[in-house]
Amino acid sequence: MSHDLSLAQSYAFQLSRDLMVPVTLFTVDGEYGVLPSDEIDDDDLEIVHEYTPWH
Repeated sequence: MSHDLSLAQSYAFQLSRDLMVPVTLFTVDGEYGVLPSDEIDDDDLEIVHEYTPWH
């Protein structure tokens, strides 16, 4: 988890490109996190952006 949005965005973009899967950048309790999109199942998360490796 990170408090820096630009760092989290950079990490999410790169992770998506490395894994070649969509990843979701989300926030919870003022912190940012990144997970592969198919692993997101918690309704308490506020989705910031979904990164896809093909765009």
